[in-house]
Amino acid sequence: MWNAVPVPEQAPCNRSGMADLPGVRLWYSDTGGDGPTVVLSHAHSGSADFWGYQQPVLTKAGYRVITYSRRGHGKSERGNETDFGFADVDLHNLVVTFLGVDKFHLVGVAAGGGIAIDYALSHPERLISLTIASSLIDVIDPEYVKLLSNLHRKDLTRNIPNYYIELSASYRAGNPAGTTEWIELEKLVMSGDVQNLGKISQRHTNKIIWKAVDSIKVPTLLMTGDADSYVPPSLLRLQASHMKHAEVLIISEAGHAPNWEQPEAFNSAVLKFFQKQDGTTGGQSTTSPANKNIVTLSAFAD
Repeated sequence: MWNAVPVPEQAPCNRSGMADLPGVRLWYSDTGGDGPTVVLSHAHSGSADFWGYQQPVLTKAGYRVITYSRRGHGKSERGNETDFGFADVDLHNLVVTFLGVDKFHLVGVAAGGGIAIDYALSHPERLISLTIASSLIDVIDPEYVKLLSNLHRKDLTRNIPNYYIELSASYRAGNPAGTTEWIELEKLVMSGDVQNLGKISQRHTNKIIWKAVDSIKVPTLLMTGDADSYVPPSLLRLQASHMKHAEVLIISEAGHAPNWEQPEAFNSAVLKFFQKQDGTTGGQSTTSPANKNIVTLSAFAD
């Protein structure tokens, strides 16, 4: 049994299209409005299209929602093939310089979470809050890199389709239609002649080591799915030990894409967290009561 949730109708956008940024044109959408701004940063396997469950819900709750596709993803251009630049710089150029946003909530899923960490280190003054979901966060300390290499055996997984790794078995069994929709969206991440060029991995501005992560003081929400093969709960607990101020949640029956697999639980968690930072209950809050798919982790050993 599975409570399949259809992707809702998207909220109207005040602005959308290609943003002319230094060295690249990126696709974005912006709902506009006077509420606090939320910027959504997608996974490496994704694009702006993967926030279909979040954009209308956050907008209805009174937030200005900005989605965008990074270089080489979705409708965005790749830019200079010899230097793809820094993802956090592209984010800043889009949100702050091009769209004129002063401060915002930043949400990053998977690879988008590593970019969010980098941005928090570069521009903490711009962030109202930081939400990191199912992300390796790109720490380069040798012990952590070794841990990840043992956890993620590329020699065993390189020929396995992304959906099989990223979506939990429970979701795939319970919601085959949603699984198919995810697969079809992933096909659009890279299309046509650029597929043979491969996905783009941009550099970080900062050296992301545990000491740097320890220094982040922006209000933070850490999440993962209980069936995430990339970021299992034990790895999230390690990350949380370096962000002791963070709220930490596990979403049950979710893998590496909790915003897609369990959108009601994900949305409930982020709205509650945002509203705590904003000191409001949102313009037209849709925050649900305690969600049965959310487990709060509050105690970690030093």
